[in-house]
Amino acid sequence: MTEKVECIVVGAGVVGLAIARKLALAGREVLIAEAAETFGTGTSSRNSEVIHAGIYYVPGSLKGRLCLPGKFQLYDYCAERGIRHERLGKFIVACSEAEIATLHELKARAFANGCDDVYLIDGAEARRQEPELVCHAALVSPSTGIVDSHGLMLSYLGDAEAMGATLAIHSPVTGVRHLDPGFEVSVGPDQDYRLRCDILINSAGLGSLDLARNLAGMPQEHVPPGHMLKGNYFTLAGKSPFSRLIYPVPVPGGSGTHITIDLGGQARFGPDVEPVDRIEYSVDPRRGDSFYADIRRYWPGIRDGSLQPAYSGIRPRLGQIGEAWDFVIQGRADHGIGGLVHFFGIESPGLTSSLAIADHVAGLI
Repeated sequence: MTEKVECIVVGAGVVGLAIARKLALAGREVLIAEAAETFGTGTSSRNSEVIHAGIYYVPGSLKGRLCLPGKFQLYDYCAERGIRHERLGKFIVACSEAEIATLHELKARAFANGCDDVYLIDGAEARRQEPELVCHAALVSPSTGIVDSHGLMLSYLGDAEAMGATLAIHSPVTGVRHLDPGFEVSVGPDQDYRLRCDILINSAGLGSLDLARNLAGMPQEHVPPGHMLKGNYFTLAGKSPFSRLIYPVPVPGGSGTHITIDLGGQARFGPDVEPVDRIEYSVDPRRGDSFYADIRRYWPGIRDGSLQPAYSGIRPRLGQIGEAWDFVIQGRADHGIGGLVHFFGIESPGLTSSLAIADHVAGLI
């Protein structure tokens, strides 16, 4: 006999856990199916742990609409729950006179997204605040911060479990069939366990496209193309030269080689952009060689050999390599299947937006 549960959330990353929490708090019966040995082992724990302000995103896009409320919700949630975080602030720096125009464009885009706390300073003021920094101007983002992503996910899970949700680890979803209504979900490496549910949330991260492609009854024209981009991080030997995050102006395909600071005060550079066709997290030490010239544009004082391989993450990027896509969140209005929500391409600012994304999904269901 096939067992029945009201809601199945596939994937226990930060977004999946935020959604499971939201559904459980609404009184729904929730099972979180996670293929790995614990929660948050993928993209959610292999990133910069930055709380983004809402500057870069196209106004009106899902990223633009969800980042700002997500940021405010996240700061409030962390303060209420005692989750480690710090509002460090960020400088986006112009390393040439020509790049100052980009700072003005970013400021205008931030304001269009509702992020109206950013402001410009000249190079002299930037250096007064960060003596190691060399730049022509900087866009200041006081509401950018960092957060303990593991502590955040643990809290989301705790909230969900307190309301009756269950996390099932070592439980890969290997097949889904649309029953109309509801779904039959095969769980386990040998498809030896089957569940029925009314609501299915595909928040499988790097596996979300494959899950949608293999969902019997899913119109395949609604599954977007995608690829994976690996980002490698390198830590700095010694004390951080800066007290806040430093980002150069964005470059095609990424945001340049920026410096972030973790909650222990360790400075790290990255991520870079490396197209990959499989999930593999080792860091080639030679990739750090290309970081130095980019970093010296705003920090000439970096010493050769001071960068050490740290870790890597893989982003689920939609479209073809080089294309810029928004989040894709599909409900019944998009694919015609009631009770099914797909998440595709949830990368940055997914962590920042997680609580706002959960609210958005509640509306779709």
